[in-house]
Amino acid sequence: MKRRALGRTGLTVPILSYGASSLGGVYGTIDEDEGIRAVRVALDRGLDYLDVSPAYGGTRAETVLGRALRGVPRDRYVLSTKVGKFTPPGGYGGDEFNYSRPRILASVEASLQRLGTDHLDLLFLHDIEYQGQRHVPQALGEGLETLRDLQRRGVVRFIGLSTYPMPLWRRVVQECDLEVIMTHSHYALNDTQLLELLPTCARRGIGVINSSPLALGLLTARGPAAWHPATAEQRAVVAQAVACCRAAGTTLEALAVSFAVAEERIPTTLTTSSSPQRLAQSIEAALTPPDLGLVAEVRRLIAPLVDHDWNFGDVC
Repeated sequence: MKRRALGRTGLTVPILSYGASSLGGVYGTIDEDEGIRAVRVALDRGLDYLDVSPAYGGTRAETVLGRALRGVPRDRYVLSTKVGKFTPPGGYGGDEFNYSRPRILASVEASLQRLGTDHLDLLFLHDIEYQGQRHVPQALGEGLETLRDLQRRGVVRFIGLSTYPMPLWRRVVQECDLEVIMTHSHYALNDTQLLELLPTCARRGIGVINSSPLALGLLTARGPAAWHPATAEQRAVVAQAVACCRAAGTTLEALAVSFAVAEERIPTTLTTSSSPQRLAQSIEAALTPPDLGLVAEVRRLIAPLVDHDWNFGDVC
């Protein structure tokens, strides 16, 4: 698997990395043993950057990932998790947000225990834009300073932010001292807005992590989970792209992954699956150059969705 430098961190990461949200049942029911095998496939195929969050399935994803990593040497993988967003166990939704120092410290300690490690390579403030962006001042103040303190203590190597709205990103990459950022759904077949942040990130040495090349399940034959805000009409638009790719002898999922990882200025793209077979298919797609003619045709078909800003719950 090809690798790229992650900003000024000194880390190199594979162009395709493993996001563990599916291990929490975010996209549907899972077989945990199958999920553990998927993690092992990821590591065996060179996807040695793993990302998770306590918000994914109410800590379930961290718990399953921790089981998968038992016995794996700690220097074999780069690991990140997140703080600030908390989902009650047993579900996806009903989220709570708290970026205070005590809550972050407690969250990190619990994550370390679930993941079976004494340190994190990357730690992100998670989804600070929710609830009308009222948490942004605390997150970028008390929250960011708490992450810096954890970094000084050696608990965390590098710190960053994971959020969605582009107006907030434009501000953050200019004003905040971060080593890494993680965006979701902003570099995919249907949305390439992330590109406008890259010059600033390059100038400031910020490592960019692209998450969800399948647009949180939208760019798939089976369609996104019920919580995704896409309407029936928007899902029907994607169905045309699914049929187009099938006629061309491939899948929309494979095209989406190959498109995302081909952008040289983006160090890595996270993909998720609790199925070893589907993950292996994504890996093969990452090793295949995208069919640019098919990319153009798919983007023509999904033109109503291109650079569309979604309202994920109460996102501004």
